[in-house]
Amino acid sequence: MKAENTYKSIWRISYPIIIGLMAQNLMIAIDTAFLGRLGEVTLGASAIGGIFYLCLVMLGTGFSVGVQILIGRRNGEGKQKPIGRIFDHAIYFVIALSLLLFLFLTYVAPLFLSWFLASEAVLAESLVYLDYRRFGFLFGFMILVFNGFHVGITRTRLLIATTSLMAATNIFLDYVLIFGHFGMPQMGIAGAAMATNIAEVVTFTFFVLWTIKNKRLPRYGLFRFHRPSLAQYRPLLKVAVPVMFQFFFSFSAWFIFFMIIEQLGETALAASNITRSFYMLLMIPGLGLSSATNSLVSNLIGQGRSEEVIPLIRKVVILGLIATFVLIQVNIFIPGRIAALFTTEPHLIRATIPLLHVISLALLAFTSGMILFSGVSGTGKTMVALLIEIISIIIYLGSAFMLVVFLDATTPTVWFAEVIYFSLLGLGALWYLKTGKWKVYRV
Repeated sequence: MKAENTYKSIWRISYPIIIGLMAQNLMIAIDTAFLGRLGEVTLGASAIGGIFYLCLVMLGTGFSVGVQILIGRRNGEGKQKPIGRIFDHAIYFVIALSLLLFLFLTYVAPLFLSWFLASEAVLAESLVYLDYRRFGFLFGFMILVFNGFHVGITRTRLLIATTSLMAATNIFLDYVLIFGHFGMPQMGIAGAAMATNIAEVVTFTFFVLWTIKNKRLPRYGLFRFHRPSLAQYRPLLKVAVPVMFQFFFSFSAWFIFFMIIEQLGETALAASNITRSFYMLLMIPGLGLSSATNSLVSNLIGQGRSEEVIPLIRKVVILGLIATFVLIQVNIFIPGRIAALFTTEPHLIRATIPLLHVISLALLAFTSGMILFSGVSGTGKTMVALLIEIISIIIYLGSAFMLVVFLDATTPTVWFAEVIYFSLLGLGALWYLKTGKWKVYRV
């Protein structure tokens, strides 16, 4: 399927990703709401453990985006057979990566977290979560490769079914395992981790069965299990490795940001976790559109239509800002009701309300910034994108650190660093796109 530079085409590719992300992020929000019933220590631990795990998952996510960019380029060029070889080599890579990260969580993570966490209770709960969650790398990464393939060929509707299946399975098992219903033991935070692991296995199984039975997919040569080839990995890793580190640094920055917040106390950390969960829900239009931008830009360049890239990105930014502006009205007008969905403790609700106000502004910066940034990645200039990310992160974390350590700032003021971060990301990406240097790059 060829990419087109129209609002209709942008929306056709984006809306399945958005719906899929809605299901996935709803799963995270409900996780937080369930764990919020167990107290602020468990709620804070789920933030630390969850974000630490996501930092490592971002290596796989970044790799899958590299896969998506390369598949998108080959799809735009009309070269379907090489796509199967890219897919198979991606599978080999994530199997090895999942094993390395499993070992890291087993032997390194406990020591690492003990250095940084001030609360012994939060540390203990975080390690329980990670002890169970480490088994999820393999199937989670396999799902990411399948997602990268389908977004790369611009056939994204299947993602609605797969992410909805994963979310529904996870939410049901959360209810059963966290609280101990239907004769199951009450596992608390460990139940949340176990529920997600099982949901990923179910979703991966669905992807495999769908791929085997779908009559359109054999043209791409999937599951031929080609012999691993260094020549095949060169272009893939050239694009993917910078994106892997870019995603890793991005979420690591968020992890460090939460480490900084943790110094303000357990209430500040718990309120920030509530904010994070709802923040990620409201990010959905921006995330979906930025993922589509990656694939659309790569497809357009593959078709030899580089002059249409910036007008395309402009249209995506307009769509994203309109959608985000509509969504943030709930933060502005009913923040107390939003906070009450995640906790019944009045002091936590009061602590969360001002944070929801701050992220309303951050979301506008996020949407425009991420779409522009994904435009740079979609050109294949992922090393440039990594450099923009690193500069933005340094300023972001430096601002948050100074606010907490030297200025004794309140939690809402510290959260304003999110606005700074995404604004810098967008401005850096816009500057590079305007230079036009990406037009001569080939992958």
